[in-house]
Amino acid sequence: MALDNTTRLQYLEAMGVDVWIPIASAPVGQMLTLHSRAVDELPLALPPITPPVIAETDSRTTPLSQSASDETWLTLESQVSACTKCSLCETRTQTVFGTGCKTADWMLIGEAPGQHEDEQGQPFVGKAGLLLTEMLRAIGLQRDDVYIANILKCRPPGNRDPKPDEIALCSDYLRQQQALVKPKIILAVGRIAAQALLQTDAPLSKLRGKVHQLGDIPLVVVYHPSYLLRSLLEKRKAWQDLQFAVKTINRIRG
Repeated sequence: MALDNTTRLQYLEAMGVDVWIPIASAPVGQMLTLHSRAVDELPLALPPITPPVIAETDSRTTPLSQSASDETWLTLESQVSACTKCSLCETRTQTVFGTGCKTADWMLIGEAPGQHEDEQGQPFVGKAGLLLTEMLRAIGLQRDDVYIANILKCRPPGNRDPKPDEIALCSDYLRQQQALVKPKIILAVGRIAAQALLQTDAPLSKLRGKVHQLGDIPLVVVYHPSYLLRSLLEKRKAWQDLQFAVKTINRIRG
């Protein structure tokens, strides 16, 4: 989905990425903050996002297949909501299963629910969620275009880091979600998610800018929006990560 320049400018500014437009076409309120080149000349411009091609299927089998898939999702979500595998079940308000398109090309995986997620039962809400939404929009995606989940389905007390045993006990749920979505690319959102998925202790700086593999699916590591809210100067690097992810999936699509 291509974005017009005005919309792209708004999303990039929300991410803290400097852009410039010609004075002749600038809104009056932006006249004092302009740079000297046009949006059309930006090296930050992304290749267009090509919508996924939906293959046509035999109408006689599609309803049954869809019904089976829906039943599998419902069963898995029910298992998660009733899970008592670890002690996090004792302190959670509710489980946070995942949201978005269940046949998405993009799957985003974070570390664990925070307070707002625990209260609302949705991943990536609050200020971090708003920033993630803007990051997706900057590359032409809506939240409904991707599938979003976490390593853990329950909030660790005090938003502490997930423990290795908690990650291990919860990992099968995520594997099943991934198998059902069948994404073309996975974004590991933040250091903890990246290290858990890739089974490494390498720092985020060593994991960014590379195409990793999770099974046969390419995985790209990006900054967590909560970190970006605390470290505004890193937003440009986050934009570079998103560009890299777009180039990666475009190569896959051919």
